[in-house]
Amino acid sequence: MLKTINHIRTVNEPNPQNEPNPHPLIQTKEIIDADNILIPGTAPVYPTEAHVHVKKVGGRKRQITAHSNIIHPIENVWKVLTDYDALADFLPSLSRSRRIHHPNSGIRVEQIGTQRFFKFNFSARVVLDLEESFPKEINFRMIEGDFKKFSGKWNLESYETEGLQGTRLSYTLEVLPKAIIPVYITENRLSEDIRSNFLAIHKRVAQIPVV
Repeated sequence: MLKTINHIRTVNEPNPQNEPNPHPLIQTKEIIDADNILIPGTAPVYPTEAHVHVKKVGGRKRQITAHSNIIHPIENVWKVLTDYDALADFLPSLSRSRRIHHPNSGIRVEQIGTQRFFKFNFSARVVLDLEESFPKEINFRMIEGDFKKFSGKWNLESYETEGLQGTRLSYTLEVLPKAIIPVYITENRLSEDIRSNFLAIHKRVAQIPVV
C-alpha cells in the first residue's frame, strides 16, 4: 500500500534521505510505502513566493522588480504568459484581459484591474503594446490608460536541476501614477499584486502536462 504526502521543505531542511533541498520554499510530493520508506523520485512542484523589490527612480516614479524559479520548461511558462485572453481567468489582479486590434498587426492588449486596498478601491485600465522575443523576453508599454507611465518586461531563462527543466522568471515594471493617486498606494498595491500573480502563474504552469 502506498500513500502520498505533500509538504514544504526549506533550503536548510534535509529530506528523509538526508540530502539538502537545493531550492528554497519548494513544495514537494513524496511517495511513502506502507513501512514509511521513501520511494525514490521525489518531484518538486513549484516555489511558493516571488521576491519583490521597489525602487524610487525619481520623483513619483517607481521601479518594481520580481523574480522566482518555476520547475517547468520555459515553453510552458511562455505559453501561460502569452495567453492574453485568458490571463484574467487565473491572475487575481485582473478583472479583464483581452487582445484588441492593432493598426500595424502587432500585439495590443487591454487590461483592467480592480482591487481594494485599505479603504481605497484601486481600479486601473491600461492598453499595452507588446513585443515578443520567443522564448526569452516580452516587452510591454502603455499607450493608453490610468497611469502617466506603465512599461516593463518579462524575462525567461532556462536552467536544469536534478534532471528537470526549470525557468527563471523575472519581471520589471516602471510605473508613474497620475497626480491624484498617492504613490504609496500604487507601489504597495502593485507589489502585492505581483506576488499574487507569480504564485498564480506557478499554479497555472503546473497544470500543463510535462512531456
